[in-house]
Order: sequence, then structure tokens, then C-alpha cells
Amino acid sequence: MNIFLRTLLAASLAAAFSMPASAQQQERIIRFGHLNNVDHPVSLGVKRFAEVLLAKSGGKMKVQEFPASQLGNELQQQSALQGGVQQMSAPATTSLAGIVKEFGLVDFPYSVTSFAQADALLDGPLGKTLISKLPEKGLIALGYWDLGFRNVTNSKRPITKAEDMDGLKIRVIPNPVFMDTFKAFKANPLPMPFTELYPALESKAVDGQENPFAVILSNKFFEVQKFVSATNHVYAANIILVSKKFWDELTPAEQKWMQEAADESRTYQRQVSRAAAQKAVADLKAAGMQYNEVSPAELARMRQIAQQATEHFTAQYDPAIVKLYRDELARISKQ
Repeated sequence: MNIFLRTLLAASLAAAFSMPASAQQQERIIRFGHLNNVDHPVSLGVKRFAEVLLAKSGGKMKVQEFPASQLGNELQQQSALQGGVQQMSAPATTSLAGIVKEFGLVDFPYSVTSFAQADALLDGPLGKTLISKLPEKGLIALGYWDLGFRNVTNSKRPITKAEDMDGLKIRVIPNPVFMDTFKAFKANPLPMPFTELYPALESKAVDGQENPFAVILSNKFFEVQKFVSATNHVYAANIILVSKKFWDELTPAEQKWMQEAADESRTYQRQVSRAAAQKAVADLKAAGMQYNEVSPAELARMRQIAQQATEHFTAQYDPAIVKLYRDELARISKQ
């Protein structure tokens, strides 16, 4: 090899090694699916995550959003992530109780009473411990987004006390904690995929459902429901999931960018979600729904009724995680 060729080769190698990581890496397309409409705070969180990740990766990691259940319901998308067909999703944590049953702790009714308590519980040791159980199930979690406190709507009557739910056919997430909670209120809980909910309400196959205010508004349940009651029975969170098969293909730098993008989008998403919930109440009333709050004394009574229904679940969970959960509740109750 002559001097010219050796010099050219050396220069090429030096240039390659001096290139920034974002320039060396391959372009990646990330299919990010979720159940919500494009006007929902979860979709806004996806968009912010995509913007941050695109910037951090120098334009190499691009997110394609698939909202409104385009890639299937929560369990179908979960299977797609586990199989490596889909890269990301942002389901409610409730959907994970089928593979890590201790996620059911997040759904225990009336366990937190404020957003500050909810954030402390999920961002602290309990939330991190639950996340650590997912890789063996083919999933990686990058943190929690806000979905909000869940509230009951129905077409029959306002819910002002536990007895008002007696006999109502209420659609619930296919989750045993939700089933038993509403059975304790003597309602008739019916598990049903979210995609089937609107037509079921419209046809009166079910009397009502329970969801955060922003979900109720975004999905136009006000068209088929008359009453919305601030039962605030469960705080709901979304969890940012990544396919482990996809995650394992990423470089350490790419993994770092994704975690940083998730962290940065979390603060923004929670802010817009909570602002949207507050605005949604006014919008639902303007759309013709009859809104009512539940008195603090009655909420305390409903909490006692619901707790009796969920006590047996703690016996089925890992005792160490149950203890951590109780310790964390004691800690955050001061916030």
C-alpha cells in the first residue's frame, strides 16, 4: 500500500471514530401505540417524548405515534411488545396485573388522596420495585405518566353515596381488584375492552363506566351518559413501556437518550394531564352532563367498604412488596 492510500485510510478511520454517536448509529423507527385520542394528555406526552428523543439522537430515533387503539387493545399491544413487533406503548398500569400481579397494589381504592402522594408512591421505591419485575416478562418500563383519578359516570342517577351504585351495570377494566371493588359497592361490574365501551353505553348494555375526567371527555361519553360523579376511587397512571427485544438491540447511548426523554416528558405530561382534568369537568357540564361531588365523610365510608373487598389480594402478593407498599403509604400520607 503506497503512502497516499495509507494516509487516506488513516484519515477515514480517524474521521469515523471522531464522528458523534448520533451520526454513527443507524436510524430507528419506534412504533408507539396507545388507546387514547390525539387530544388526550397521553398523546401529548408521546409527542413530547418523540421531540426530546429526536433531538437527543440527532434525528436518528424517530417515533411514529399510533393513537386510538390503532394497534389493538392494551393486552394486544402488550403481547406485541413482548414479541418485538411493536416498540413502545403507554397503557394504564392496571393492564400489567395479569403478568405481575403486584401491580394490583397501584389499583387499591382510595390509597392516595392527592397528586403529590400519587407521584411519591410511583416515583419512589414501590414504583421502581414493580418496574424491576417487568424485564423477565419481556418488557422495560421508563417511568409513569398521569392518567388521573377515576370517576363514575352512568345513565341512571348521581352517585352521592355507596348505595347509589347498588345494581348498576358498570364497565370496569378486566382486573380483579376493580371487579371486587365494585362488587363491594353492590354494583354489577362487567369487564370489557375499552374499544367496546362506547357502543355498550349507547345501547344500554351497561349503565355506566369509570374513568378519569379527561378520558370521559375525549371519548365523548357525555353523548351517552347523563351523570358524572367525583368518586375519585382510584388514582390511575400510565406506564411507559418498551419492548425488551427492541431495548436489547439499542446501544447504551440510545438507552440513555430514551430514559432521559421519558424523564423529561413525564413532568410535562403530568402538568398537561392535570390541567386537562380540571378543564374537563367544566367541559362535561357544558356538554350537558350533571356533575356532583361526594362529601368527604361519604368518601371515607366508601374507602372502608372498598378496603374490605381488597384485603384478600394482599395475601396473594409477595409479602415483601406488600410491606413496602404499606411502608410507602405511611411515608407519603404526610405529604
